[in-house]
Amino acid sequence: MSDLLKNIDARTRLAGTNKLEILLFTLGMDQRTGRRETFGINVFKVREVMRTPAITAAPEMPSSVEGMVSLRGVLVPVVDLARYVGVGADSARNIMIVTEYNGHTQGFLVEAVDTILRLDWSQMRVPPDMLTANMGGLVTAVTEQPGNKLVMLLDVEKVLSETTKYDDDSQIFKDIEPIAGAERYTVVFADDSSVARKQITQTLDLMGVRYIGAVNGRQAWEELKKIADSAATSGRSVKDLVSLVLTDVEMPEMDGYILTRTIKSDSRFAGVPVVMHSSLSGMSNQQLGISVGVDEYVPKFEPQKLSETLRRLILGQVRQASAHSEEKR
Repeated sequence: MSDLLKNIDARTRLAGTNKLEILLFTLGMDQRTGRRETFGINVFKVREVMRTPAITAAPEMPSSVEGMVSLRGVLVPVVDLARYVGVGADSARNIMIVTEYNGHTQGFLVEAVDTILRLDWSQMRVPPDMLTANMGGLVTAVTEQPGNKLVMLLDVEKVLSETTKYDDDSQIFKDIEPIAGAERYTVVFADDSSVARKQITQTLDLMGVRYIGAVNGRQAWEELKKIADSAATSGRSVKDLVSLVLTDVEMPEMDGYILTRTIKSDSRFAGVPVVMHSSLSGMSNQQLGISVGVDEYVPKFEPQKLSETLRRLILGQVRQASAHSEEKR
């Protein structure tokens, strides 16, 4: 299994090319469909794949959390994904996928791992409404492989939010205050995770800022083009209508790197800052963000830090515009 996760540097170089690699796995027989469904998780989030070690039961945990394991002296929660998803437990889940996400480490029990699939984000589609409803919003993207094999990309953020509860704390929103004249500012944001979108909107609501949300980079770009057309029609600058763009990295159809590069290469959006908002907090990802023109990088699930960054950039744009106006007089 260790061979699956070799060549980390090669995978890192995929970032910024609108490509990704996903680790495929199964959870067991789905009693609803009578077949084994194939799921995937982005390899960027996977630290290792191993035989499941001894698990110690922990009190007051959600039913899908099997317990804790000690990995190199660190206690890590272990989530039984089959139990969480609702797949029948017809086989043992002796394999654990260890993920590192936004500074948190956790294990996912699975039935079997298959292979690592390399593909373009444009091949990943937003899941149809019926699948979203059936899976409770657990799937962020789907792709079809040869033999009518459907691969479903898991929303890791949703799993961890509902099982480990590490972001379930009202205190993380405590000190977020409205911006003066907030109704004049609009943020366009893109994120494929329903959990992340909820936290972003809650932050923006507390700031009093207007916003337009999108589930991926392609949808965000379509919205931005409409705004640019409206600005041209009214004889205004786009930055008068869009104060800032906030984007996730991993998204179906168009990822955050390509969205940023597209915005920054279009002169209509000159002066509109782009902030990358991601759980992929490694320096290599931040450097790639900078290389495509990202103005700043903010880790996910830190709404106070997010609000501070947005406030500084939005008000900074206002001050620059005021100074420019004074110079022209």
